[in-house]
Amino acid sequence: MNLLKDVSIRAVGAPISAGSTIDGNSDIIDMQGYDGVLFAGTVTDSVATGVATLKVEQNTANADSGMAALSGAQAAATCVVNDDLNDKALVVDVYKPRERYVQAVRTSLTANIAFGSLFAILYKGRKMPEAEHSSILDAALAISPAEA
Repeated sequence: MNLLKDVSIRAVGAPISAGSTIDGNSDIIDMQGYDGVLFAGTVTDSVATGVATLKVEQNTANADSGMAALSGAQAAATCVVNDDLNDKALVVDVYKPRERYVQAVRTSLTANIAFGSLFAILYKGRKMPEAEHSSILDAALAISPAEA
């Protein structure tokens, strides 16, 4: 058993520079053939009172217009002291969305927040892809490896 054969991992959002009014959408993901998707991304810089949020939206069409936020599909953190959110992650897991297409949205409010790369892990696929997603440069699997 290994996780690489059971999920599809995708890089879906580039880092976002610090800002207090960020509204950055990920790539749109076609959920056909998968039951769930987990989005995970880091905060790379935070200023006191800044609010970092990761939420998930869905749509029947492969389009940004018409995307609607999902109830309960939001993770948020407020920076209390400068840099206290740095190098920590926001994670949202959506199981069985009701519509075919989903995207994650990273937002910031009040004070500056900067985000690192955003990844999506699609799981419970009916048929796994033959190769890694095009956003993955390479992947390695080591089973009972000897020391290098």
